[in-house]
Amino acid sequence: MIVVSILFAYLLGSISSSYIAGKMAAGVDIREHGSGNAGATNTLRVLGVKLGLIVFIADIVKGVLAVAFAHLVTNGSETAMAFSGLFAVLGHNWPIYFGFRGGKGVATTIGVLMTIALVPSLYAGLVALVLLIFTRYVSLSSLTFVTLTPIFQLFSHTAAVTVIISFVLLVLSFWRHRANIDRLLHGREHRVFSK
Repeated sequence: MIVVSILFAYLLGSISSSYIAGKMAAGVDIREHGSGNAGATNTLRVLGVKLGLIVFIADIVKGVLAVAFAHLVTNGSETAMAFSGLFAVLGHNWPIYFGFRGGKGVATTIGVLMTIALVPSLYAGLVALVLLIFTRYVSLSSLTFVTLTPIFQLFSHTAAVTVIISFVLLVLSFWRHRANIDRLLHGREHRVFSK
């Protein structure tokens, strides 16, 4: 059943809410506009706050549902839940339905981490939110969240497999944000709600 839950997670994660929102609302491929990323932040910039928020929530829900399904079909196997969460993010980043061109997986990662380790994720999320408010750098706050969550997990008796997968998600997120990191280092990163 672990294989079933992982497959379900990948296929669910592959549903690109930003692509669907772009097509339904404006008849555009979101990947051809703005940053070219199929995610909530680019949706916000290209299509507005309302659709950006809808996409953000939908992508979080993907992560939650992937882990919840794994919990259901494996009687709460922490290994199944952690790996299903990872594959939901992989599906979001490289969706089989959309030519393997997806987003950076931040919102789905949030959904996954909050489901497999709620308290550490809330602490990390609070720090990331404060950082976002003061800097308006979505990328910086996202990377802060994925960095702090596994660190906080280490101090909260979280299962080893969950911590390991959280570190994998950290590495994956940094890889997907490598262009953002370069812009941050050179002072050229875009701020949310800026033109």
